[in-house]
Amino acid sequence: MGAVYATPEDVVALGRPLTTAEAEKVPSLLEITSALLRTECSKRGYDLDQMIADDPDKGLIAKMLVVNAVVRYLNTASDSSPAATQGSQSALGYSVSYTYLNAGQDIYFLKNELKELGIMCQRCGILEVYDYGDPRDTD
Repeated sequence: MGAVYATPEDVVALGRPLTTAEAEKVPSLLEITSALLRTECSKRGYDLDQMIADDPDKGLIAKMLVVNAVVRYLNTASDSSPAATQGSQSALGYSVSYTYLNAGQDIYFLKNELKELGIMCQRCGILEVYDYGDPRDTD
């Protein structure tokens, strides 16, 4: 097991107040989310713990990413009102269609969050389709 990048107090301070049931889940969620963030870094060839050792500010960014992912999970896992991103309704034939923010209730990181940590960036590559060789070669 590796480091846990945030505490339940961080979730309350940076995210939102927790219910009693959520407060019991948060330590496990923080541990799992920290492991997921380490795995995301590892998949892209980065060692998150070494990045944090080299630059302590990366630790603060990792804390924020873990808190954001846990709060997203808690918001969509609540029984009161699941967050819908879009929806539609009809009348007489009665048709309802909604797209939920996190229907599978997964823990995930957004692309822009991973960019803030510096493990995801755009790349530009060039592929020469027509390779005519060196024009100075005259065979």
